[in-house]
Amino acid sequence: MASRTVRARLDDDSAAALRLLVNSGMTESEAVRTALIEAQSARLTDEALRAECERLMQDEEAVAREMAELREWEEISAPWPD
Repeated sequence: MASRTVRARLDDDSAAALRLLVNSGMTESEAVRTALIEAQSARLTDEALRAECERLMQDEEAVAREMAELREWEEISAPWPD
């Protein structure tokens, strides 16, 4: 894939994040590429987890079993310290 130049105006938070990555030894270009790839991976993971949760919530029997188990654990667990 051909390289592409992207311009962005950084706010204080994103500038600080870029400095952190650059201070770890990356060039600005490497830092931006790494951050974009990590952000994509996090989004894909979040979407996959959300889809799996939605799929599991459709199984009413499984949800009822899990809720019953949760109630059992609440009954036998020690009170949370104040």
